[in-house]
Amino acid sequence: MDILVSGSLAYDRIMSFGGNFSDHIMPEKTHVINISFMVDRMVENFGGTAGNIAFALAMLGEQSRIRATIGRDHDLYFRWLEKHGISTSSILVVEDELTASAFITTDQADNQITGFNPGAMKFSAGDDLAGVDARDAIAIISPGNGDDMVGYAEAYRNMGLPFIFDPGQSIPGLSAEQLLSGIRGSRLLIANDYEIEMILRKVETETADLLELTESIITTRGEHGAVISEPDGENSIPALPLAEAVDPTGAGDAFRAGLIKGLIESKDLVACAEMGTVAAAYAVEVYGTQTYSYTEEEFKTRYEQHFGPLY
Repeated sequence: MDILVSGSLAYDRIMSFGGNFSDHIMPEKTHVINISFMVDRMVENFGGTAGNIAFALAMLGEQSRIRATIGRDHDLYFRWLEKHGISTSSILVVEDELTASAFITTDQADNQITGFNPGAMKFSAGDDLAGVDARDAIAIISPGNGDDMVGYAEAYRNMGLPFIFDPGQSIPGLSAEQLLSGIRGSRLLIANDYEIEMILRKVETETADLLELTESIITTRGEHGAVISEPDGENSIPALPLAEAVDPTGAGDAFRAGLIKGLIESKDLVACAEMGTVAAAYAVEVYGTQTYSYTEEEFKTRYEQHFGPLY
């Protein structure tokens, strides 16, 4: 199965704040907000939505093709991807820019404040889909270059290639028309509960109307699991109990990889989402994004401990 992963490649600078953001925000002063947080530590990780999803797929024994841009400082990231058997052949290097960078601060309640420099992501990764057989392929359009997100959705629809639309952090930069264009004809729409509400408000519609454009909607809800919405009803998927939730960064991308693994194995959507929650658990239990590891057998064992037989 040819797995096409579009989105961003970024270096993540992840910081931890020892308190709660809410204790330092004065609602009556938000019009002149000026806040400085002293963080406990900072680490730099390989990140970006496309990179995180491709990495998580590699943990599950699946190789994918990343369709994204990266800057002139790409050498370190390319070596990392190649170490994990992930091809860099479809990644466009933009020599005049630095790689996109995210500056993520997480407080004690797992709330996050993120600053993002798009860098090379300002440029399109291109539309070369030569050699892609839509009958043996699946794609995910994750947050990245806006033109790519809309363009790939149109291309995949025209090819009859099943795709997942995952607008996430790009929602504020996409118009209502662009969001609807991305959702239309998708195999499913996936976003967290806050992002789903943003979409509904931006396109001024209801969930039932979106389900006329896509087959299914998956709403991730952090520690509360996920909800699958389909025309005939909803299914709730519980999150896995964790000994310790260390860092939620990248968990959503890991969830998407587990979901895709299930889809290419022709499992029903409930089982796919359950696989997503297991993959996400590994990401939450470590600090950083592409810093966890597990074997396919460990994944299977953990799944079956909570959800029953997988194969």
